[in-house]
Amino acid sequence: MDHFAYPGLASYELLDSGRGEKLERVGPYVLRRPDPQALWRPHLDSKEWQQADYKFERESDRGGYWHKKTNSLPSHWELRADGLVLRIQPTPFKHIGIFPEQAANWKWVSEQRKVLNQQVDGGLRLLNLFGYTGVASILAAQDGWEVTHLDASRASVDWAAENASRSGLDDRALRWILEDAAKFVAREKRRGNTYHGILLDPPHYGRGPKGEKWQFETGIMPLLEEAHSLLAPEAGSFLILSSYAIGCSPLAFHNMLSDLGPGEVHCGELWIPETASGRRLPCGFCGRWQRL
Repeated sequence: MDHFAYPGLASYELLDSGRGEKLERVGPYVLRRPDPQALWRPHLDSKEWQQADYKFERESDRGGYWHKKTNSLPSHWELRADGLVLRIQPTPFKHIGIFPEQAANWKWVSEQRKVLNQQVDGGLRLLNLFGYTGVASILAAQDGWEVTHLDASRASVDWAAENASRSGLDDRALRWILEDAAKFVAREKRRGNTYHGILLDPPHYGRGPKGEKWQFETGIMPLLEEAHSLLAPEAGSFLILSSYAIGCSPLAFHNMLSDLGPGEVHCGELWIPETASGRRLPCGFCGRWQRL
């Protein structure tokens, strides 16, 4: 199993974790929210946890609400990091608009662009399926990729477009798609379009813009196979699969990606280190397939 090194992210730090929660500094504010992986004991004193600016209170399996330390705290704010300017906004589903552990993949995508540039005449094309608020897409566009960003949620696409604008990109810098991932991939295959990199970070369960049902266990392998068919023929073209809170393992990811055909496969966990202790918080599984 590979361990994908976390390169760090400016303006973000994991302060502590334990007893099913994590304590994070996101820009100028400290957030306290659930994390089912944090089964150990916290390192910091409980008084430091109690000083969090925002604390997520779960109401049901479907969500909850955020308790503010003071009423004067904003509902959203900016995070500036590594050329990004992002809107951070705590949501009823405990998410905030960024998954910092993905920084390992953002860095790797940038490194692969340099490798592919030596073999490809013309632009390098990146497809970001399940693109959420667009951090990976924006960084790639800033790095010179021709990016197609897709998500099935209008709110997520709008959030991503806002982040792109805040980060200095105009509307034409990325191709924005509001669509069901499987339908779009099938249509791109019929059109004969190809990409040098494809990112997939699907949820466990979801709905498309027209009510299309997504279930990870039944949908992921067909989608991987179809997405793989869109990869450009040049050596170095790649596909990244990552996901969180699902009943799979890095070995399962390895088996799925190996089924795609000859290629270099690396699978493992994404993680974030605590600032003070260095203890690693697991943040989901990741697999990379790359054409030889």
